Amino acid sequence: MHGRHYVGAMLAVRRAVFFVLVMVLATVLVALAACAVAPGGVTTFEWLTLIAFAGTAPWTALCGANALIGLALLLGARDPARAVLPALAHTAPGLPRAHTAIAVCIRNEDMAEVLPPLRRLVCGLAEAGAEARFTLWFLSDTRDTATAIAEEAAIRTIPGARYRRRADNSGFKAGNVMEFLDHHAGEAEFMICLDADSEMSAEAVLRLVAIMEADTKLAIVQQLIVGRPASAAFPRLFQFGMRAGMRAWATGQAWWQADQGPYWGHNAIIRIAPFRQHARLEPLPDGSPILSHDQVEATRLTHAGWKVMALPIEDGSMEGNPPALPEFMARDMRWGAGNMQYWALLKLPRLTALGRWQLVQAILLFAGTPLWTLALLFAVLNAATGGGLGTDSAWLAAAMAGCWACIHAPKLCGYAEVLLKPGLAARYGGRARFLRGAAAELLFTTLLDPVSTFNKALFLAVLPFRRLRGWAPQNRADRGVGWGDAARLLWPHTLFGALCFALVPVAAWPWLAPWALGLVLAVPFCVMTSSPGFSARLRSRRVAATPEELAQNQ
Repeated sequence: MHGRHYVGAMLAVRRAVFFVLVMVLATVLVALAACAVAPGGVTTFEWLTLIAFAGTAPWTALCGANALIGLALLLGARDPARAVLPALAHTAPGLPRAHTAIAVCIRNEDMAEVLPPLRRLVCGLAEAGAEARFTLWFLSDTRDTATAIAEEAAIRTIPGARYRRRADNSGFKAGNVMEFLDHHAGEAEFMICLDADSEMSAEAVLRLVAIMEADTKLAIVQQLIVGRPASAAFPRLFQFGMRAGMRAWATGQAWWQADQGPYWGHNAIIRIAPFRQHARLEPLPDGSPILSHDQVEATRLTHAGWKVMALPIEDGSMEGNPPALPEFMARDMRWGAGNMQYWALLKLPRLTALGRWQLVQAILLFAGTPLWTLALLFAVLNAATGGGLGTDSAWLAAAMAGCWACIHAPKLCGYAEVLLKPGLAARYGGRARFLRGAAAELLFTTLLDPVSTFNKALFLAVLPFRRLRGWAPQNRADRGVGWGDAARLLWPHTLFGALCFALVPVAAWPWLAPWALGLVLAVPFCVMTSSPGFSARLRSRRVAATPEELAQNQ
């Protein structure tokens, strides 16, 4: 009991530290912006800009706080992962005692792409002598009969793999998984849930099982997920920064969230009995299904007294990323639609205080985008109507730099970790090659962020008038995007960016460029980052190459 009180007190202190750090960063950012517009009086449009900017500050400060705590642990702790997941210290080598189902959710997938990493996993488990403790399952929601016959035939080429196709798609992925657990999981104590583009190594899988066996109160352990080696420019550049950012973010977040952590729906291990008992999802009050199910399932488990924890180790856990900007935008809209449903869940029972915060955090990820768009619009209108003449450029530069640093703090801290650890930098081919990749990624993100932000804002503006019932099948294959297709998709973004530049004096363009240049260049950016030729040049020069890609080419 004494130990439990000590742990509770320690977590209370950690969460207080995190809260204070978020408040300090948010206050500093808003104060810098206020100091920038204060000289000469504040116009109506400047007040509106400040209000919108203040609304974005919580998420911006959250990014900075998680990253700073994460970097402190990554650099200061002897074993950062063990510091935030104590069960890792009690894992023992050897074969697992429990049986684990490896469940792969598929729907209209190209099985030629899905199966190779799973074959490697099965072979790795066999080499470790652990294959008898695992069963590979494919959970199909494919509706077309001919496609289903073909996918089942392909799956039969993996010895011991099992195939189950549902008669209906109720509940979508969450329903698919729960139906499997109810009727097919059999003697399995654990389930490792994979998406069609997931890849995990046998070592990573065995580590997850060992962690679950070391702590019987763990319901979910979510491992970090990094991008699989990508040939196309868009995912290659995107996941280079995302990888560095997630390492710092997840470590910092795990420090203060502890056993009420996140679940991202795949590349995670689940204890079947409590999940089956507590993670069933009823429809929303309007009758529609819960689309972003994973975080809701996590909060239901923590409310029931089970632990959900993150393992901030990236080795052996990968996924595919969208091959081009159109697929990236479509994924964002799927996530945004699901996360906005959380408004209806905040007032429901079966949530802890931190569980509610998890849902609020997911909402903030998207809710800030209309505010960023409004802040840009009000600032442009202020300049167009003669306001801003008294703006203090030094304070404005400080506000912009502080905001940029906080938003990108996770990846900046991740980059700093690599540069400060020679062994980690060597995995990327050395510091010089890593810095080249980081510079290319930061330029890529500078152009991507305005497009992504404006697109989310547009989507959220029309979301109340749409009724979404589920996800469409995803394109995961590399492809080029033509000029006409890019223009048809991105003309609103381009038009808005062009109008912003047209309305402000030329002298203000340098201040506007970080927020609107990406909008003006949206069409050529989309075409170039999907171009086979440009992608080939990045690959040949190994720009933004991951350790896994470099290992393959050795």
